[in-house]
Amino acid sequence: MPPKNFSLRVADYHCLCHPFSVPQFEPFRALRYSTKYSLADVCAAPYDVQSDADREKYARRSEHNIVHLDLPVGEDSYGEAAKTLSSWIQSGALQLDAEPSFTLYRMKFVDSAGRARETVGVIGALQIEDANSKEVLPHEQTTPKAKTDRLDLTRATQANLSPIWGLSLTPKLSTALVESGELLGAFTDENGVQHIVERVTNKARCEVISKLIAQQPVVIADGHHRYAISRTYRDENPQLKDAASTLCYINELIDEQLSVAAIHRLYSEVEIGALLKQLEKFFEISDLPNLTSEIIAKMSQNNYLTFIASNGQAKSLTPKPEMFTSIRNLDSVFLEHALVDIQKSVSYQHGFTEVMTQLKTGKYTAAILIRPVSVSEIQRTAHEGLLMPPKSTFFTPKLQTGLVMRPLFAEGI
Repeated sequence: MPPKNFSLRVADYHCLCHPFSVPQFEPFRALRYSTKYSLADVCAAPYDVQSDADREKYARRSEHNIVHLDLPVGEDSYGEAAKTLSSWIQSGALQLDAEPSFTLYRMKFVDSAGRARETVGVIGALQIEDANSKEVLPHEQTTPKAKTDRLDLTRATQANLSPIWGLSLTPKLSTALVESGELLGAFTDENGVQHIVERVTNKARCEVISKLIAQQPVVIADGHHRYAISRTYRDENPQLKDAASTLCYINELIDEQLSVAAIHRLYSEVEIGALLKQLEKFFEISDLPNLTSEIIAKMSQNNYLTFIASNGQAKSLTPKPEMFTSIRNLDSVFLEHALVDIQKSVSYQHGFTEVMTQLKTGKYTAAILIRPVSVSEIQRTAHEGLLMPPKSTFFTPKLQTGLVMRPLFAEGI
């Protein structure tokens, strides 16, 4: 029977589902840490935002911390990860759910504007589509990146260890996720973000969630490369039924459910003077005294970007409207357009403090801070089938790894 107060019924959505191909999102038998472990001890930030020091910190926190699987070290790191996964299953440290489930994942945090926020999404198995799919869409171009690490780890462990992040265009998805499931754990991480995990096994409710997500395309917010290697792994293992899907967290693409930060630009292999000379063709440039972390909010309020030289000199960059006629109104696009004709190397970094730290290393000539992309612009990108430049968005808070895993060999456990 559905939960007593559960008001969203499958029948309410049958007539709304599209008759053509739709994103398939299903519950699965999840692999989870035994309840004897504290999630605070065994979970970690995503592998791609961890420094070496971060990885060490998590590894010291517990011999069963997820980094021992998701960021293995050593000469045969992937083989060791596979052995570790097997031993944790045999010892009972990791346990397979008795039946398929969805995992509700709530985060409570204070955003960069000082507002208390609460978001909710659902973790399940998203069917892998081909590159030209209209059901699962990228939202930005990707930078060239070696994909062998995640692919080799998947080959060795035969498991999805961390979820990609998808955004659903389906209205009212969040409403279907409001009601609590079975509480599995909650903890607050080192950044003050509270993570709450709940299991949903009720078949009627699971069907509603699946059908809601099937109504509209899913846009990949974070994890484009992991989605791509999942496709490769699927094609390598046609006999493996579970390889046709991948672990995915999905929440609704609306303002209330998303906190989006910017990913700033760091430039090297170019002189400061040459960079400023090119920029002044496209921007009004003024000196900026007293540079602090509050600059990001001021940029959004007053319509400018911020140039910071390696010597600490800072300048505001106010776009000249006549120079960006017919150019999409995104800072990342503005910079690509303005700097296309000069030789330079570009790197990417989120966070004001992190950018300033990178500038102090001496590796970079300058940085340009850009403004966060609005949720409405992300929605337009999805609806119109557009792509933003690489590294245009940084979704926060980051999903924790270790809350739930998805074995691709469940029948063998």
